[in-house]
Amino acid sequence: MMLSGAEILVNCLAEQGVQTIFGYPGASILSVYDALAASSVRHVLTAHEQGACFAAGYARRSGRAGVVLATSGPGATNLVTGIADAYMDSVPLVAVTGNVPLSRLGHDSFQEVDIFGMTMPVTKYGMI
Repeated sequence: MMLSGAEILVNCLAEQGVQTIFGYPGASILSVYDALAASSVRHVLTAHEQGACFAAGYARRSGRAGVVLATSGPGATNLVTGIADAYMDSVPLVAVTGNVPLSRLGHDSFQEVDIFGMTMPVTKYGMI
């Protein structure tokens, strides 16, 4: 059976013991939301991405890494304050954002932003 990248992501998170994900949906992350609907991982819908990032900070109390989802562009940039706060407070946080297709990076595509570069100073590890 062939799995999509979104299904692989959700399966890997579940295998790592993630039970709850916080987030706000958008076009470039919808496939992950579809995969979440078919999984046992609980999604908590927030009013906006920054709120989702701070809500994922429940990791401070739970002992588990917080996980947050956001779409590309402005959705991803709305996470930066929460990511920086988690970094400065040593809160384990995994932020997953959608992005434009790899072939479109660097071409001023719709909602393209260098979220990797923006978060580099406040993350231990980032990847595209």
